[in-house]
Amino acid sequence: MKFFARTLLFALACAGQASAVERTPIVELDHVLAVVNDDVITQSELSAEIATISAQLRQQNTALPPADILDKQVLERLILKRLQLQLANNTGIRVDDDTLNRAISTIAQQNKLSLAEFRTVLEKDGFSFPVFRERIREEIIINRLRQRQVDSRVTVTEQEVDNFLSNQQRQSAASAEEYHVAQILIALPEAASPEQIDKARQKAGEVLKKLRAGADFSETAVAVSDDQQALQGGDLGWRPASQLPTLFADLAIKMQPGETSELLRSPSGFHIIKLIEKRGETAHIVQQTLARHILIHTNEITSDSDAQTRLQQLKQRIEGGDDFAALATSHSEDPATAVNGGSLGWVSPGDVGAQFEEVMSGLKPGEVSAPFQTQFGWHIMQVLERREHDSTREFNRSKAREAIRKRKIEEQTQSWLRALRDEAYVEYKTEDE
Repeated sequence: MKFFARTLLFALACAGQASAVERTPIVELDHVLAVVNDDVITQSELSAEIATISAQLRQQNTALPPADILDKQVLERLILKRLQLQLANNTGIRVDDDTLNRAISTIAQQNKLSLAEFRTVLEKDGFSFPVFRERIREEIIINRLRQRQVDSRVTVTEQEVDNFLSNQQRQSAASAEEYHVAQILIALPEAASPEQIDKARQKAGEVLKKLRAGADFSETAVAVSDDQQALQGGDLGWRPASQLPTLFADLAIKMQPGETSELLRSPSGFHIIKLIEKRGETAHIVQQTLARHILIHTNEITSDSDAQTRLQQLKQRIEGGDDFAALATSHSEDPATAVNGGSLGWVSPGDVGAQFEEVMSGLKPGEVSAPFQTQFGWHIMQVLERREHDSTREFNRSKAREAIRKRKIEEQTQSWLRALRDEAYVEYKTEDE
């Protein structure tokens, strides 16, 4: 749900500033700027989006590009967004009001506000609550579309994880560092002609020349980059080398902070990257808990009350001296743990459900919990021991798997969006049309 919280913070940051942005006179607000398949984008839509983006850039202390360049960048973003929403609609992706309401309630909770307080804050800062609702709906729809079109098709094998970690080891110290990277992309269409390639290379070369002459990388990215992070100054954030796009990884570990690369070519186009900063990585130490439990399922025969009573009786027997493991073996309905006396082994944070972990964290070694319920049934639990554990190996393996997946998703999303744009009918309109 992190993206919801980011959406709220972005909205709150920009809402109060949007009205201050001077844009196209109101008489032109209904002018159609582009036809996108069977839909249109109007001047009013562009003006509203530019107001929001301008406020965001000011908050980041990034100078605004000339108005005509910002108009073009934001219009292209709106076109791509509209194409995704059209595809989602055509493939039956919907977000009902109940789902939307739950999402907005989650945003409010994450920002320590009630729903009523959340709405009040938005409206006090001049941001329309109905408009905010629809923006959140669109974000959820696009997220679901990308999950279906890209994310769900990405797989990571154990062999890929092994190879990935092996490559990291060969990189030695570089694998223990993270990199803060930004990029500028001069995009190419699919199956680009030699003329299109030459034109893009020439444009990228001119951009690089300006950067070498002292132009600000972030401002230049806002003005010319075709990447999805263009309006964030091309900032890709902090990542280990493993999570950088494949094309960048080997180069980034050799660069010095502040250094800008030469032109890099990929199927997406020509890239220029800048290493902003780099930092080391530390061991991953977690507190593990050795615990065991007894589970009783509820069904037509065993009610919640029956399960609680049985477990309370078992708890009393344990506290009276009976062996927990023996009782778990004979009474627990969790086949995976009953054969081992109810043992869950050493449990790390996140290994079990939130309810289970909450009860476990509140127990002292040797203590047996009161009966408690989870989605699996009713339990009693005993904590045996706790320890500090260096889970760096497990953590790195999990991180490697996620890094591979994230990199694949980014690369395939870029290709998918490029294909979506290339296959669409887009017609730009002038004021006279």
